Order: sequence, then C-alpha cells, then structure tokens
Amino acid sequence: MKVLVTGAAGFIGYHTARRLAETKRCDVLGVDILSDYYDVALKRARLEQLNGLEDFRFLQADFADAEKFAGLVAHFAPDYVVHLGAQPGVRFSMEQPAAYTRNNLDGFASVLEACRRTPPKHLVFASSSSVYGAGAKPPFREDDNTDQPISYYGATKKANELMAHSYAHNYGLNLTGLRFFTVYGPWGRPDMAPTLFARAISEGKPLKLFNAGKNLRDFTYIDDIVDGIVKVLLYPPAERPTPPLRIFNLGHHRPVETILFVRMLEELLGRKTDVELLPPQPGDMYETCADLTRIQAAIQFTPKVPLEEGLRRFVEWYRGYYQS
Repeated sequence: MKVLVTGAAGFIGYHTARRLAETKRCDVLGVDILSDYYDVALKRARLEQLNGLEDFRFLQADFADAEKFAGLVAHFAPDYVVHLGAQPGVRFSMEQPAAYTRNNLDGFASVLEACRRTPPKHLVFASSSSVYGAGAKPPFREDDNTDQPISYYGATKKANELMAHSYAHNYGLNLTGLRFFTVYGPWGRPDMAPTLFARAISEGKPLKLFNAGKNLRDFTYIDDIVDGIVKVLLYPPAERPTPPLRIFNLGHHRPVETILFVRMLEELLGRKTDVELLPPQPGDMYETCADLTRIQAAIQFTPKVPLEEGLRRFVEWYRGYYQS
C-alpha cells in the first residue's frame, strides 16, 4: 500500500514515516518543505536516517502550493495520507500569525482539496490539545467545547477540524483528526521544552519556568504517539460515521508539573541548574490532560512508555546528537 506523509522531516513525521516504512507493507513518500523555523540540519539528519530505508522516498515540496500538491497526490495516488506538516509552536504564533494562516489554514485546505480530487482510503491529520482553551477542565474530552482556544496556533488547529468536517460531509472523505498532547522523545524539536531544558541544564545556564513551574503537561512519548497514528490510519472504522470524520485525543493521561520534569532531567543529566520561577506566560494553558476513553474504545490504544523511561531514551539521544 502507498502512504503519503507530509512533514516527514519533522519530529512526529520522521518517526511516523520510519515506522510505516519499516513495516515492509508500505511504500512511503515523505514530503517536506524544509523550512527554517528551526535548524534545518536537524531535519536533514532525520532524513538521512530515513533515506537508508528501502521503502521510503523523499520529495522536497510545499503542500501549501495547491496546484502543485494536487498534481503530486494525483501522480502518487496514495492509499493513505498522514498530514503532519504544519507551522508548529504556541508562542511563535503570538509573534508571527501570518505563518500559521498560510501553513495551517491555506496548507490544510490544499491537502483536503488534493485528497478530494484523488481520494485516499483514509486521511489522518494532526490537530492539537491546544484546541482546548478557556474554560476547559481536565481531563479533556473530545466533545468538550473548543470554541475558545487561547493561542492562534490552537485556533488554526480548531479550524482544521471544522474544515475536515465540511469535506467529510460534502465529499465523503474518510478523515481522522488526532489531538496530540505534549509529544517528546528522540529527534524532538529544539524549540520544545525537553531540548530547551536539557540544553540549559547541560550548559549550566539559568532555566526560566513560567507559572512558577506549576504548569501540568500530559507528556506523551513519541513511540506511543506513532502507535496511535498507525493504528488509526491503517484500521479505519468498519462502519463509517456520518459524516466520516473522527476526532481522537492522543496523550498519556498522566500530567506532570514542569518543575518535576526539570528535576527528572537534572538527575538523568547528572547536573543541577538555577531555576527562575516566573509568572504565567500569555497563551499558555495551566494544565493539559487527555481523556483517552474514545480512542481506547476505537483501537484499544494504551500508552506504554512511562515518563521515566521516555526521558531516559531522550537524554541518551540528546547526548549522542548534541554532545558527541
């Protein structure tokens, strides 16, 4: 079967493309524009890992270029599409909202239209726990009100779900949106908390924690995320809902305070650092926690990697990549 993965040089996209290619059941085409939002060398290093796989091919392309991307999809004719390409980052969306409009709104519209013209069996796309905003009470459930996301990033992901609903309703596309909760692990983005914290600790620099380090995050290890993506992708519902759209949380359901997360990293790295406790940051949520009832019922999803083990694996990769 043929699978198209957008954002294949990104953190989650790399791991997903790798898992699919290693099954020996999938011909995987990875697409990525290789933007310079963060160090392109990390993206190229991920691609070097993928390029050694027999069932993986890569094409540098912009999924937001509607006509070219539609032509690409028509030529490849994928059985399945995993759309993980996007402009990430909650805080950056407060500074550069136009980038999110282009990549997350225009870009997703381009992907939907390409799939309307050349329909795959299933399109799975990345949403985010950031859709849960003002008034949300943990654990977050998929049927909670998500009309007030705090960040513009969260607003674009909420919009993606609404756009998917329209295409599912009007064109019968089989779609699933996954609300990811604080993903971490090897090959993670350098602008995400684990790498930022590990770098500060390793270099002996002061570390700033907003909301006095009391923010609770549902840290979810990358392998668990990929398990959920692949099971949802390859095993769509036997009976399609009306419209054929599903939304699932994909998290760990064990929120941890960021200050504890830092202390665990300090122990694994064998160093202490000065922690500066700051007021809350605009756009941040105080707590995230995924209710997993719906995805457990659909695909028997259960996260397997505890934070202690996931952080150990992350630190092992961090040392090998950044300190070798």
